[in-house]
Amino acid sequence: MKKYQRMRTSLVLTLTLAGLAPTWAAERTDKIFIQGNPAGTQTVGTDPSGAVHVEYSYNDRGRGDHIIATWKLDAAGVPIEYDGRGNDYMKAPVEEHFEMKNGRANWKNRSEKGEQAVTDEAFYLPISAPPEFSAVLARALLKAPNHKLALLPAGEASIEPAGKSSTGKGELSEYRINGLGFSPQSIWLDRAGIASSVSGWFSIVPDGLESAIPQLRAAQEITDAAWSKNIARALAHKPKADLVIRNARLFDPRDLGVSVGTSVVVSGERIVRVGPDADVKPSANAEIIDAHGRFLMPGLWDNHQHFGDVDGALDLANGVTSARDMANDLDSFPQRVARFDDGSELGPRVLKAGIIDGTGELAGPTTMRVDTAEQAIKDVDWYADHGYAQIKIYSSIKPELVPIMADRAHAHGMRVSGHVPAFMSAHQFVENGADEIQHLNFIELNFMFPEVKETRNRDRFIKVAERAREFTPDKPEVRDFINFLKQHHTVLDPTMNVFEALFCGDPTIVTPGLEEIVPRFPPQVRRGVLSGALEVPKDKEAAYREAFPAMLRLLKALHDAGVTIIPGTDALSGYTLHHELDLYVRAGIAPAEVLRMATLTPALVMGVNKDRGVIAAGKLADMILVDGDPTKNIRDLDKITTVIKAGVVYDPVAIEKALGIAPGK
Repeated sequence: MKKYQRMRTSLVLTLTLAGLAPTWAAERTDKIFIQGNPAGTQTVGTDPSGAVHVEYSYNDRGRGDHIIATWKLDAAGVPIEYDGRGNDYMKAPVEEHFEMKNGRANWKNRSEKGEQAVTDEAFYLPISAPPEFSAVLARALLKAPNHKLALLPAGEASIEPAGKSSTGKGELSEYRINGLGFSPQSIWLDRAGIASSVSGWFSIVPDGLESAIPQLRAAQEITDAAWSKNIARALAHKPKADLVIRNARLFDPRDLGVSVGTSVVVSGERIVRVGPDADVKPSANAEIIDAHGRFLMPGLWDNHQHFGDVDGALDLANGVTSARDMANDLDSFPQRVARFDDGSELGPRVLKAGIIDGTGELAGPTTMRVDTAEQAIKDVDWYADHGYAQIKIYSSIKPELVPIMADRAHAHGMRVSGHVPAFMSAHQFVENGADEIQHLNFIELNFMFPEVKETRNRDRFIKVAERAREFTPDKPEVRDFINFLKQHHTVLDPTMNVFEALFCGDPTIVTPGLEEIVPRFPPQVRRGVLSGALEVPKDKEAAYREAFPAMLRLLKALHDAGVTIIPGTDALSGYTLHHELDLYVRAGIAPAEVLRMATLTPALVMGVNKDRGVIAAGKLADMILVDGDPTKNIRDLDKITTVIKAGVVYDPVAIEKALGIAPGK
């Protein structure tokens, strides 16, 4: 799951730990669902002093928050005290404190420490809060003058009504809170102010309201789609006649060459001609874009995403015109992709991978959970019938089901990839039919098998952090496995940025690679883009420090041996892809080759190179203009001036502005 999605998920739920009996009376219990599966609860109560007590925890594949929190509010419903303790999503300890006293606010948590004078009402948002705290904010905003409140440490929030929905438990009102993210966030309140929060990923509702989740989601998605449609209508420019780009330096990923003084003619959604400026005569009514010598290249691919909220818009703002979703809900997500395609929501072209997992408490976030060959075949068939290009096998699948699933998927013409299931090695996974492996840690874990074979828990991160430096490319077992992957034409989707953040050892820093962009984000978003680093044991500091450089060396060895690598992020959309590519260059891969990996290579892997991956006559008009030369400096991808998808022109700066992102310098 993406880090900032995990952060929103951490506004969730369940009383599961023994020995933590509350000293307050529980007033209600809320239930949590991840992808429709029960995941935990949130218990809310009030003690005789009026202090609110909440305990919540949830299980997401062995990860998940567990927070015990207490707070007091003033007459305006604004926090004057807050204390929270427990653990965060990755099980790092949480201890958070806030106090408002004598006109001064003080706060401290794992990532922040601050103090500020406050003259008017200001609402502190804990960095690891239970979901009930979102309801506290909503109720305070409804009381506040003009329904606005300053936020601490920074920013401002406002609230507006969005609609109502009648349920078997009474009428609920939908409200939209502005100022917390790139887009408004919905929350549902009943007449008593008790909150529900729903989405395709996870939902939290009061006990007894579970049956209303589909209804609330449907109503909320209408609201979200209307907001997205307004943004898309305002920001998409569709030429009335031919579009001609002139005076460009054209990058060709087939031979890594750059042709100066080049023109590209687009009619509708396709390219009709490419040639030297002198040979191309635009029609009288053509719309001309003078590139002024800028770098013109095919649109980028992100091969590992989980679309939600404004991910599509963030992609387009960063030149991502093609993407692959590696697991999502089965209802609202396909509707979102349809909106990307018809232009009513900003987003790239998306190929869908359907996730299937086994059962048990460590199973992944999907309703497609199987124990038998018959169930597995049924789910593969469902994905094939619904236009999915790929099957993603997840960590709890029984190893004996892998060849059955792979054979069935291949019979449908689908690709097979995934996490390497627990109790089998990456070598065995490929032998049993996998075409591709997600995440470089599963390559590292191959060398630890069978010593490390239970990889559904945090060991799939921790053991790699502890031991990655042992598996150098010169070791025979490493060389042999790299050759095996090459011989089997195995594709790797390494998501390097994920491990850089996890292994960096410092939870107070911005996620590596995003240091320059994050200061432009809305204030509360900035707090969510911290590294989320694993807690590093004192005796393992050297191992953790050396783990990521060792993984970069392994990535370079894989590339040099001819293993196909396609870039994906599994993290903040758009911006993180630029950093992922920068990491490949840091590993020692030439920038021009990295550009090919991010354009033509995924089109070839996914079998859509007839239409994508190259700027040539007959191809879809998916292109980006860059003010720089990323074949020499890959970080020039941060200077995209124009994005074209299907012949429609977008201004990245305008997209960012619509999402509350300040302009760059």
